[in-house]
Amino acid sequence: MDGRFPTQGAQAPYYLAQGDECQVFAAAYHANLPLLLKGPTGCGKTRFVAHMAARLNRPLYTVACHDDLSAADLIGRYLLKGGETVWMDGPLTRAVREGAICYLDEVVEARKDVAVVLHPLTDDRRMLPIDRTGEELQAAPGFMLVASYNPGYQNILKTLKPSTRQRFLSVEFTFPKPAQEIPVVAQESGLGPEQAALLVRLGGKLRALKGQDLEEGVSTRLVVYAATLIANGMDFHRAIRAAMIEPLTDDPEIRKGLMDVVVAVTG
Repeated sequence: MDGRFPTQGAQAPYYLAQGDECQVFAAAYHANLPLLLKGPTGCGKTRFVAHMAARLNRPLYTVACHDDLSAADLIGRYLLKGGETVWMDGPLTRAVREGAICYLDEVVEARKDVAVVLHPLTDDRRMLPIDRTGEELQAAPGFMLVASYNPGYQNILKTLKPSTRQRFLSVEFTFPKPAQEIPVVAQESGLGPEQAALLVRLGGKLRALKGQDLEEGVSTRLVVYAATLIANGMDFHRAIRAAMIEPLTDDPEIRKGLMDVVVAVTG
């Protein structure tokens, strides 16, 4: 790790690095560069950002992007308060003013006007124009813009334009290798390493079915959910069905086939 980190590692949310992503994040932060995280749902992107914000001792604003999220939701708007019209900063504006990290989770889900707002923050200007108030905010020291998306869900209507994507540094995330995923599952759930290893092995088998019977493979998050249920006393196979099978598909025939895989792997 870079020596410029404050000594707050014990307070940071647990995160086990897969490669050099922590060093890339730290380098981007210290160079005032924006960062884009690419990877499947539930592989640890959000936890990674929370971990790095804590290690860098920066406040973190996380925005879960969706179809109706507009630029005004990020920047702010005038609201009626006590009979008066007052301006209320949005999360992006607060992060710019305070020198915080702003994390836009699944940024491609947001409306197209959001990308326009981000452009002047992702080049050497580091500036946020607020048309409604006439302000041009210069990002405070410590501000960092981080965004994420899942390339597996891209289609012609929901993707980042090259003009936006090439404004960011980028790190690709995948599901951890078993040797890395087992301690994560055990740490997060309290389940013993032997049973955690069995769940991780099953997760790998289910991920291999992506693109055949499944649109998306089972996430590390779901493996942790299953492990947590088991650690809390639920029957092993019932926990797997609730956490690792039912969330993947509504098709009863596919669910039956997946449970056959479960029995073959776990006995």
